Amino acid sequence: MTLRARPRRSVLYMPGSNARALEKGRSLPADALILDLEDAVAPDAKESARRQIVEALAAGGYGAREIIVRVNGFDSPWGADDVAAIAPTKADAILLPKVETAAMVRDLEARMDAGGAPATMGIMCMMETPLGMLNAQEIAAASERVTCLVMGTSDLVKDLQAEHTPERLPVLTSLGLCILAARAYGKAIVDGVHLDLSDDEGFAAHCRQGRELGFDGKTLIHPKTIAKANEVFAPSGEEVAWSHKIITAHAEATAAGQGVVVVDGKLIENLHVENAQRLVALAEAISDLESAA
Repeated sequence: MTLRARPRRSVLYMPGSNARALEKGRSLPADALILDLEDAVAPDAKESARRQIVEALAAGGYGAREIIVRVNGFDSPWGADDVAAIAPTKADAILLPKVETAAMVRDLEARMDAGGAPATMGIMCMMETPLGMLNAQEIAAASERVTCLVMGTSDLVKDLQAEHTPERLPVLTSLGLCILAARAYGKAIVDGVHLDLSDDEGFAAHCRQGRELGFDGKTLIHPKTIAKANEVFAPSGEEVAWSHKIITAHAEATAAGQGVVVVDGKLIENLHVENAQRLVALAEAISDLESAA
């Protein structure tokens, strides 16, 4: 699957210190799981959480879900050992917190290479500080291993001395900068978490806003939010049917030497066909992922 076609509608954080959560993740309908060694794990549980994650990865059973491990930063006592332990595992990617420069990405890449990480293991970057926003372009371009930018809007709002608002106006500039960087370099990008688990309506609205902005999906903090994220960030049946229709019409017109295609009164250009092909590929990837669950 291409980076864009791989489903990342729902990306659920799971504390690495919670063995029950690691087991439950094998049956949840999330597209991806972030097994967390950073914020969700207390300092005195860091090493045991690391061992539990390594054992869980060795045991497998996560199907086709994308499995990501968020390590601690290298300015902590645990970051270097986290990467050394995770690099030789079957994790799909390592997620580095508070990425602010391309040098930080290259540092992680060098540590992964030294630890024996396979070429298929990606790097995901937490985008959660003002400096990270300003350097989003260089971060996205830092390495071929970079697969996805992950918004950390909670830390970002704190550092901006802003407020969480329903429309998220205080962070729209930051979200836009990261989306631009991701798309310019062919990377995926997922939105930040919604903190109020009692606010189902607000969560759904943020999912819809995220899709409208161009995000591939949303990071989540509770399994109960998976279904809504999967629904909002998936192409609808109508979108897929329309995509097939215009792909076919454009191909037929091209074969007949026609330069202009009109479908149901709408002018269809190459840009519409390219987006239709992306939606069809995503729908097929979602179907494959759900079939493999």
